[in-house]
Amino acid sequence: MRHWLTALALIGVAPLAAAWGPEGHRIVAQIAAEHLTPEAKAVIDVLLAGEGEPTLPGISNWADEARTPETAPLHYVDLPRGDCRYQPKRDCPDGQCVVVAIEESLATLKNPATTPEARLTALKDLVHFVGDLHQPLHAGLHEDRGGNTLQIQWRGQGDNLHRLWDSGLIARTEPDWRRYAQRLAPLAINADLGTLDPADWAQASCSIVQDPAFYPANRQPGEAYRIQWLPTLDKQLSLAGLRLAALLNNLPRDLPRELP
Repeated sequence: MRHWLTALALIGVAPLAAAWGPEGHRIVAQIAAEHLTPEAKAVIDVLLAGEGEPTLPGISNWADEARTPETAPLHYVDLPRGDCRYQPKRDCPDGQCVVVAIEESLATLKNPATTPEARLTALKDLVHFVGDLHQPLHAGLHEDRGGNTLQIQWRGQGDNLHRLWDSGLIARTEPDWRRYAQRLAPLAINADLGTLDPADWAQASCSIVQDPAFYPANRQPGEAYRIQWLPTLDKQLSLAGLRLAALLNNLPRDLPRELP
């Protein structure tokens, strides 16, 4: 993978952006970690005991690091212009989309017969994919590959809309992921999480992308665009973390009393 990325850089072709940059995924995971019940934290601590950085932020980018052409479709779901209703047969053929990836990760975690290795992988996937689905462009339009092929000018340099939402807006607002998570803490107070159905999350992200103001005028988003969309960015990061925590807090009652 490293050689492939280097080759792309040498010929001037950028690889497709991933959902949230590393900082965004760490922000989501940190928020989740701060809202775990003691019982859920105990289960997760057992699962992460052998990791180099045994925390939710520490594993939050694993799915991108292990990403292959075969697993890439699990990071997003495409929805057609003008229709944000998630329809599995149309939008997730063969179960290859982020909605099903979240559902299957949860099922693997809850299955008493799952091996410790498979359960750890499922946890890593779940932490990452919940974050992915709350990056609006991971329920974006197929025609521009979730904003990846929509070229823009950001702060005097060429970029694409997907990467702007992955990392550009976050870095411009607060580049330190720990401080960013801290500034989002007030949003957790009395937060309305809605449902815990990933299909509903996909539809909500799609609605953001299909807002007429989401695509910047003249493909030149500036500070006014950042300010306009910052509340949405903050809300999506916060909801991702809080919803992830809610899913993880259900694990202790679903898992066997002693992990295998």
